[in-house]
Amino acid sequence: MTESGAAARAATVARIERLGAVVVLRLKASSRALEVVEAMMAGGIAAIEVTMTTPDALQLIAQIGARYGDDAMVGVGSVLDVDTARRAVDAGARYVVSPVFLPELVAESHRLGVAAMPGAFTPTEILAAHRAGADVVKVFPSEGFGTPFFKGVLAPMPFLRLMPTGGVTADNAGEWIRAGAVAVGVGSALMDPKLIAAGDYAGITARARRIVGQIALARGGP
Repeated sequence: MTESGAAARAATVARIERLGAVVVLRLKASSRALEVVEAMMAGGIAAIEVTMTTPDALQLIAQIGARYGDDAMVGVGSVLDVDTARRAVDAGARYVVSPVFLPELVAESHRLGVAAMPGAFTPTEILAAHRAGADVVKVFPSEGFGTPFFKGVLAPMPFLRLMPTGGVTADNAGEWIRAGAVAVGVGSALMDPKLIAAGDYAGITARARRIVGQIALARGGP
């Protein structure tokens, strides 16, 4: 990894932490994806994790980059092998998220100059991911733990950068931040199939704004 790659990686992580939320974009069809992205960004959530389970995911990553440029912080999710990571980075992904911890995926992401955000479930696994170089550890599925788990893990290991994914809602996003999360991964709380099917993009924007507001309040903002 070059020095410029390390700097770009650090800048990506710093921006995700400032934003405080990453939306997990998981769709059964990509036909309305750009409209959904626009609605989220209008609500203040600019970090978009396009999961590989979404049809035409790589094309969508490229389209988001082409339309929004640096205004969008686009990454790839549900990555399980290094080849997928390479293809996603070629398409424009700036961070690689996985539901599991694979040391080779962390190493390859860094070689490519992008941030690695592997998934982990236990304190031992979280620490192993951190020691392998994870920029942020995605605690997944976090709905099985809740915020007391975050506080418990961070008490003896306050140096960890943790992001819960699963169980984050517009009502509890701030609670995760107060528990020590550097950002939250938001899925179904924003990606509501009913809102998407109805084309209710204003409803998606309103939810995004509520999550952003909760995070700001948790951080001592207005």
